[in-house]
Amino acid sequence: MEAINTHYRTCNLCEAMCGLEITYQDKSIISIKGDKKDALSKGHICPKAVALQDLYHDKDRLKTPIKRTENGWVDISWEDAFDEVAAHIKSIQKKYGKNAIGSYRGNPTVHNVGLMLFGAPFMQSIGSNQKYTATSVDQLPHHFASLMMFGHYLMFPIPDIDRTDFMLIMGGNPAVSNGSIMTAPDFANRLKAIKQRGGKVVVVDPRFTETSKIANKHHFIKPGADAFLLLALIHVVFDKDLTKQGHLQDHLNSWNTIKELVKDYPPEKVAKIVGIDTEEITALALQFASAKTAVCYGRLGLSTQEFGGLCQWLVNVLNCVTGNLDAEGGALFTKPAIDIVGMSKMTGKTGSFNKRRSRVHNLPEFTGEFPVATLADEILTSGEDQIKMMITIAGNPVLSTPNGKHLEEALESLEYMVAIDIYLNETTKHANIILPTTTGLETPLYDLVFHQFAIRNTAKYSEVLFKKTDEQRHDWEILKALTTRLSGQENPLNLEQTLDYMLQFSTCQEPKLSVAELKKHPHGLDYGALKSQLPERLFTEDKKIELAHPLFIKDLERLNAKFNQIEKESNTSYPFALIGRRHLRSNNSWMHNSERLVKGKERCTLIMHSNDAKALNINEGENVTVTSTVGQVKLPVEVTENIMPGVVSIPHGWGHHRKGTKIAVAQDNAGVSLNDLTNNMQLDVLTGNADFSGTKVKIEA
Repeated sequence: MEAINTHYRTCNLCEAMCGLEITYQDKSIISIKGDKKDALSKGHICPKAVALQDLYHDKDRLKTPIKRTENGWVDISWEDAFDEVAAHIKSIQKKYGKNAIGSYRGNPTVHNVGLMLFGAPFMQSIGSNQKYTATSVDQLPHHFASLMMFGHYLMFPIPDIDRTDFMLIMGGNPAVSNGSIMTAPDFANRLKAIKQRGGKVVVVDPRFTETSKIANKHHFIKPGADAFLLLALIHVVFDKDLTKQGHLQDHLNSWNTIKELVKDYPPEKVAKIVGIDTEEITALALQFASAKTAVCYGRLGLSTQEFGGLCQWLVNVLNCVTGNLDAEGGALFTKPAIDIVGMSKMTGKTGSFNKRRSRVHNLPEFTGEFPVATLADEILTSGEDQIKMMITIAGNPVLSTPNGKHLEEALESLEYMVAIDIYLNETTKHANIILPTTTGLETPLYDLVFHQFAIRNTAKYSEVLFKKTDEQRHDWEILKALTTRLSGQENPLNLEQTLDYMLQFSTCQEPKLSVAELKKHPHGLDYGALKSQLPERLFTEDKKIELAHPLFIKDLERLNAKFNQIEKESNTSYPFALIGRRHLRSNNSWMHNSERLVKGKERCTLIMHSNDAKALNINEGENVTVTSTVGQVKLPVEVTENIMPGVVSIPHGWGHHRKGTKIAVAQDNAGVSLNDLTNNMQLDVLTGNADFSGTKVKIEA
């Protein structure tokens, strides 16, 4: 029997990048616990990390290619699978044109360095402009605001939470997510530390969340009304002459434009719309602007709504006009070892908007991608560039994108489909061939994306724990093999060599970074707290922040029209506003096949305020029917005071009742899909991002 060994790595199941200490013998895990020496997480982990062993040993996880036949799924060799996939791509493009191939890349893509490094060449070898990702059901408004204001779609201001005196959290629940677009492991204790040093935390959310329980103050807000509140806060800051320009005073465009436009949004005007008293709005603005340091953080609830682009713009504006942008204790920009933003000075790739419009619904392209809300209709609508074949990579859009049943119908109509995925799930069951990758403990990891969003500048490479079998393939090997067949050119570099090439451009001087050097530091390297980087870091032509881009100003007309509509409307057919939620032991749909993560009290419930339940004669635990304009689901109700009256909540990622899958644990804990209720044509018109927050529904016992 082999000796007991210890392995250190980063958990890649969510954005927190927690360091792990794994004790193992042979291929059996003895324990998984937090790595106290980790440069970023300092020993913190959440329950998801312990389930890495479940994913590794999952009997339902695919390890070799399978092909769908009239007699069911059968095994197929890697070479035959690669040849068949490449042949179908070529034949369909020859018959219908290069844009007849559509692709969808899911959220786990950005957690896997192989998919990140070898995904772009694969997409280039296909040559289709029909590209879709999870971005447009998540953080697209962040990218949009960053591109328009700072000149680069990845320039996200990150809250400096370890040094701030006042944190305003809107539409986010980082006590559960450990930060999202803000990699901050052990967020709950970091939040408590703000209070312990005399600071203040305020949460604005339609639900009294896990984060709200830690905060000093919580305000309920009507779903989709956040832009009005932000405008009112900025109004008070200008009205009370509490603005600060600080070191950016010579690098701010349109200051007076902002000052003038917010005059139309005093607290007394928006109070009824947002559901917060005039006095409370004014007090919040005064406290924020008067704090020594402060930061506003707006996340998923702000992005996935009708005015997501306006919200993320206004979050940045609020931080800026109070002197908290690019300032210690406010919102700062990262400069990680592999600096994707910095490399843009060499590549020129800073992002693009509206170069093309989608074929069916005329939606804007953003940085080479169309909004996923139009994907189903791009498949179902005949004509030039109709999608005839789909390739999905690490994604389950049937459960994660709006109107999942409509997408199911579309996938069923395809001539051919390929899935690069570890499970036969609700989406991949429609594929002709599934190509499974290694995962988790079998893969190396350098987190290219989330070092860009971390609250400290760190670098870390995790080696493979358990070597793959000869029958398995890494994600980068699969993409490389397909790219070679399509392009006729073979990439001579493997994953580590490609990383080494990128590390050559690292701005970290000591030690000189390489994969070999990073392997010497299994707990990671800490390059310190975030620092001021503006105006040097700006990518705008005039090296100034554009506070009032014309696209945002124009979209205020839509917001004002909404104001007038709210004043008049009374929706008696669908009186409730539906929002999503996330649990600590869940992130995406593919995590539900771990018994360790789904056991215990049922989590796929409808949360409803007690007054609403009483009015409808609904009792705790009863099944209720939830109906929207596009679908209907039935699930148990959870009656609580911790949600705004008139608002209900269903968690995302569930709905494993579909037939034809092979995910036994998930099927036994099926739940319902939130996206069987959401409308794919309910959008943030400005950015094309899906509008999930506030879907109108009715509830029946």
